[in-house]
Amino acid sequence: MGKNEFECDCDVIHEDRVKLAKKNMIEEETLLLMADLYKALSDSTRIKIVAILGEQEMCVCDIAVLLNMTKSAVSHQLKNLREMELVKCRKEGKVVFYSLADEHVKQIFNISYSHVMEEKIEGKN
Repeated sequence: MGKNEFECDCDVIHEDRVKLAKKNMIEEETLLLMADLYKALSDSTRIKIVAILGEQEMCVCDIAVLLNMTKSAVSHQLKNLREMELVKCRKEGKVVFYSLADEHVKQIFNISYSHVMEEKIEGKN
């Protein structure tokens, strides 16, 4: 493969495409919020927690045992996920149960998982 194989080798500006893209561009503030969402999910521990909570609600103690982590470390990660509104919690007596904030979080996880698995399978062919 040549160095410039993936670069456009022309000086033509496709005005119709540029105008359409410009018209459909998402506001910068929204893009920053989307980037923050991906930052929140960029940690493998937080992804594990999202995967776990996608199956059932759990308390910090259970998640800590499952991930072989301290309750403090799990609480810290849950705080990050709560701040990004990816998880929610409810209190039952002295126990606080965590779950995914909504179906979108599970969908984001599932789509990401499907994409990665598809790449793994295709890479083996």
